Amino acid sequence: MKFGVIVFPGSNCDWDAYWAVRSALGEDVAFVWHKEETLPADLDCLILPGGFSYGDYLRSGAIARFSPIMNAVIRFARAGGLIMGICNGFQILCEIGLLPGAFLRNRCLRFLCCTVFVRVERSDTPFTNTLRSGAVLRIPIAHGEGNYYVPPDMLRGLEQHGQVLFRYCDAQGRVTESANPNGSVANIAGVVNREGNVLGLMPHPERACDPLLGNADGLSIFQAIRHFCSAERPILMVT
Repeated sequence: MKFGVIVFPGSNCDWDAYWAVRSALGEDVAFVWHKEETLPADLDCLILPGGFSYGDYLRSGAIARFSPIMNAVIRFARAGGLIMGICNGFQILCEIGLLPGAFLRNRCLRFLCCTVFVRVERSDTPFTNTLRSGAVLRIPIAHGEGNYYVPPDMLRGLEQHGQVLFRYCDAQGRVTESANPNGSVANIAGVVNREGNVLGLMPHPERACDPLLGNADGLSIFQAIRHFCSAERPILMVT
């Protein structure tokens, strides 16, 4: 299979994502410059990496939404292509409307760089199909605006349609206030769209893909994507 990694001015995790796919997962991957207007025709999964696209001027992801490549990203998503937005990539996906919600400053008003635990809420998606529901992953975070917010009515919709895919938790999988590093509503660390083919994830799985990095829990998400694509199953429709 083949991955694509979009590169924006200010991206700082594009090479991390590239390495995770090429070296840790062993699959083909290509960079896509933000000024391109089309995506490679043979992509199976597109990654919007972490970093500070356009220096996070205005707010995170607010300028990246106007990059020439974004129209192709939207077309790719609407055609059922898999997309994973990591950290800043998650913020961009919210800005362009492929995912619901918005991001606020961390409740501590400081940049956070540490390792957290997240709980897998569903095992029947393209991004978690090799994991069990309730599994706990240890993955790093690094963000200043990671406080995910949706209003109460939208949160009810996310819960009703099973769109919450990852929640911050403790090492035992308990979803508690103390396990929430940034103040995200309902401890949300990652969500998918209604169709199930677009994932936004605030923690960085690409930084946890090799034991030399401390652990390889993040690699399981990439492996799930590969398993889904190799099985040639239809895109999950989230109910």
